[in-house]
Amino acid sequence: MATNQAPRTSSPPAPSAGLWGFLAQRWELVTLAVLAIAPLVIPALGGALGGQVTNLFIYCILALALNVMVGYTGLVHLGIASFFGIGAYCLAILTVPMYPFQIGFLAAAVIAVLVTAGTGLALGAPTLRLRGDYLAIVTLGFGEVVKVTLRNLEQITGGMKGLNPVPPPGAGVTLSGIDLGKEFAIDPRWFYYLALLALAAVVVGMRRLENSRLGRALVAVREDELAAQAMGISATKVKLAAFAMSSAVAGLAGCLYAASLSTTADPNAYDFNRSIMVLCAVILGGLGSIPGTLLGVAILVGFDTVLAPWADSWIQQMNINPKGLSYLSFSGWRLAIFGVALVLVMRYRPEGLIPSRRLAAELHEGGTGS
Repeated sequence: MATNQAPRTSSPPAPSAGLWGFLAQRWELVTLAVLAIAPLVIPALGGALGGQVTNLFIYCILALALNVMVGYTGLVHLGIASFFGIGAYCLAILTVPMYPFQIGFLAAAVIAVLVTAGTGLALGAPTLRLRGDYLAIVTLGFGEVVKVTLRNLEQITGGMKGLNPVPPPGAGVTLSGIDLGKEFAIDPRWFYYLALLALAAVVVGMRRLENSRLGRALVAVREDELAAQAMGISATKVKLAAFAMSSAVAGLAGCLYAASLSTTADPNAYDFNRSIMVLCAVILGGLGSIPGTLLGVAILVGFDTVLAPWADSWIQQMNINPKGLSYLSFSGWRLAIFGVALVLVMRYRPEGLIPSRRLAAELHEGGTGS
């Protein structure tokens, strides 16, 4: 006996769900648009605040470089600051007046990135068999070797004084009657947009890497190197690629850092503490997660370079600490706050604030990756 059934219809998704879904999938474009408009509506970004935010962008690039090693490939790297410094010094040697090269910023940055990539390969080749703590010790030792070398080669690196003045990007270039070098020197917004553009390019590159064959091979080596080799993946090539890519992106961050400061600073600026701070940002945000890494940097570095100076200035204005006592200053407690934040995150959310779905599934029993 036939029965009449109403045709099945699928109700369209709610507009709000569609909007939120679009924003979640295209968060890079939304964030880039907001950050691009910000200097036009926030006058403070044309001053000291603009320099602080630019510094934040540079650290985001450095953290994304480390995320390739630690987050994607699962290799513990405690010397990322050394490649940060190599990139900065390579750029300076190729541009400062004391050397005869004095090539443009773009060409110098490309060469510096290639040099840091080659250095990463040189470090990775003899350490391919090392894992876990042993690899961490090797990268830690390499970072110390680089720092001491930069300090002792005074005739090349300037020793503790560093190399300066590093010309601004666009020095000597005139476009439509505008001296780009002068504009970079007097208006922080020019460097703000340059660093933002570099960060956007790195984010797009990392997103493409995640969805590529190499990106899947990196994750396969992280999860089970033996099983990956059984499936025909060359763990040697994958690890060397991770070392090269991570070092190259860190070198790019170093180029931007030296150009923004007009100096390389002293070698202690690229020590173990900086490597650990970047590693903490990656862990706090979520290993293997691009938005998590950016959030971790925004919290840790933004807290240290933006919030802490503002809080100290407010304390002085309110005359709360007229004698300048360290225990009444906000900056005096920042390391303790860092430690408490990391302990809480590791205790209650070990996968990080915005983890990758695959890593979150690994850390929770019964979870399934995607």
